[in-house]
Order: sequence, then C-alpha cells, then structure tokens
Amino acid sequence: TPKMLTRKIKLWDINAHITCRLCNGYLIDATTVTECLHTFCRSCLVKYLEENNTCPTCRIVIHQSHPLQYIGHDRTMQDIVYKLVPGLQEAEMKKQREFYHKLGMEVPGDIKGETCSTKQHLDSHRNGETKPDENANKETSEEKQEEDNDYHRSDEQVSICLECNSSKLRGLKRKWIRCSAQATVLHLKKFIAKKLNLSSFNELDILCNEEILGKDHTLKFVVVTRWRFKKAPLLLHYRPKMDLL
Repeated sequence: TPKMLTRKIKLWDINAHITCRLCNGYLIDATTVTECLHTFCRSCLVKYLEENNTCPTCRIVIHQSHPLQYIGHDRTMQDIVYKLVPGLQEAEMKKQREFYHKLGMEVPGDIKGETCSTKQHLDSHRNGETKPDENANKETSEEKQEEDNDYHRSDEQVSICLECNSSKLRGLKRKWIRCSAQATVLHLKKFIAKKLNLSSFNELDILCNEEILGKDHTLKFVVVTRWRFKKAPLLLHYRPKMDLL
C-alpha cells in the first residue's frame, strides 16, 4: 500500500549528500567536477582551483593547467537541495540582494524575479488566498508568453568586445555586442562560428586575460572572476581550438 511505501527521512541523514566538502554548508550554485562527479559550491570550488588542480574529495587530477574548464553547473542537484532544505533558497536570495545593495550595484534581473515570485507565493499562502484554476492557468499562460517575447532583455546585461588573435581566422565586422549576463561561453562560440561560417563551434577557443574559458561559464561568472574592477566592455579573444597536453 502507499502508506507502507512512504518513509520519512531526517534531513540529518542525507546531509552528507547535499553539503559542500569545502565549506561544510548546504550547496549553493552547485557545481560538479566532470572527471569524478563530486559536487561543491561554485564559489568554494573556483577559489580552491585557483591554487590546485585536483578534486578536493578524491584528489583526482582535473586538468594539469586549466581545471576550471572541467567543472559545470549542476542545476538538478541545486534544485534538490532547495527542495529539501526549508528556507534555504529564500535566505540565499536575500543575501545576494544585500550583497549587491552594499556594493551599490543593481540587483541582477534573475534574482529580482526569483525573489518576487517567492514572496508572492508565500504571501498568498500566509493570507489563505487561493485562485481558481482558470485564473491561475490564464496568468501562467500570460507570464510564459511575456517570457518568450522578452529574449532575456530584462536580465543583467554585459557589454563585450570580441577580438580575433589568430591569423587563421578573420575578425568580426561587428565585434561589440551586448547580451544577457546569463549567456555562456558556449553561446558566444556558436555566435562566432555562425558569423564566420565555421563548420563547428567546437573549433574555437575563447580567452579572457590569455586564459581559456570553459564552455559552461556564464558571462556574469567571467566578469566577476576575470574582469572585476575593470571598465566595460569585457574584452574576449577567440582563436582556433588548441589541444592541450
């Protein structure tokens, strides 16, 4: 029977699977090492890999010279953590808002959206308000249509200058672009490959400060870790892909 199949588990019993080995806190912006699939907070892992090239858990060599290329955001794990730990997501959003306000910076669009959505959801439950399914479906449909037509224009924007530093490739006619901070290096590779009529975007490397960027890095992450305190636009270089030994 369903009752026999349902079993309550204490959060304490699964803490080891949803906490970061580096900070011992619950995973925030969960990031996984592609070589061994161990997961950590992104900020913890990036800071650790500035001076190391091995996994903090199993000590396997991630990459001799560019370990940051072999880590990726684990959205599924982060969703699991937020569902299992009450109030964690709301607390993290609040911390991020306070951080940006303290620096006098505008809060990124995605954080605003998540916070607003969460607050409305909590307020409606506190007040005992419920909406008919018809109205709820209508609102959901309208929100989805609005999101589809937005093309991420409400996101935090990043100005970029794409320069070619190889004689084997030509430069872009329009090298200055502006796009969402949530776009990734992979998006830029696809954009450049299309503009240059390349057969595959995998033929390209994109660099910042002469360091090859991982395809899963968001532009926000690149700005914060590679271009902090420097003036816009973010200067990136592209070249034919080089195999690293």
